[in-house]
Amino acid sequence: MAGYGDNQGFRDYAAAAGYVIPDETSDADIAAARQRGSIVIDRYEMRFSGSRSGGYMQDRAWPRSGACTYYGEPIPGDVIPAPIVNASYEAAFLELTNPGSLLPVITLSEDVKRERIGHLEVEYQDSPTGATRDELIALATPVVSIIEGLLFLFLRPVLPGILAV
Repeated sequence: MAGYGDNQGFRDYAAAAGYVIPDETSDADIAAARQRGSIVIDRYEMRFSGSRSGGYMQDRAWPRSGACTYYGEPIPGDVIPAPIVNASYEAAFLELTNPGSLLPVITLSEDVKRERIGHLEVEYQDSPTGATRDELIALATPVVSIIEGLLFLFLRPVLPGILAV
């Protein structure tokens, strides 16, 4: 499963953006970071229009059939738009310089707060802050504004819902 773009494209993008790739970085390190960066971009898939051109067996979310921009411009089904690749390069650079920073592991558990067993009483709580599971996951998921900006054109518009009774 390859990441979006290629190693040389990543190096060129990083240089143009003024990012410094550590000297000891190997091509394998860059490829691994590109892979993790692409996973970060693919987390947005539910907000992309269209569907995977190669069906569910396709490794990455792009290219997509039936996809269009935010403004309704069609995107050919065999194209991975440059901003998608560039967003993956941004994520890859963050992953290269701080591995795991964009892919946090969240362990949820219940803490005992109160439960009654005979004369003994213990109470459980979901989290020390009282936040729900989904709220904790949202709080732990990083938002990188430059990635969001690059992806904006390819995200479906959020329209207000209409409730009919």
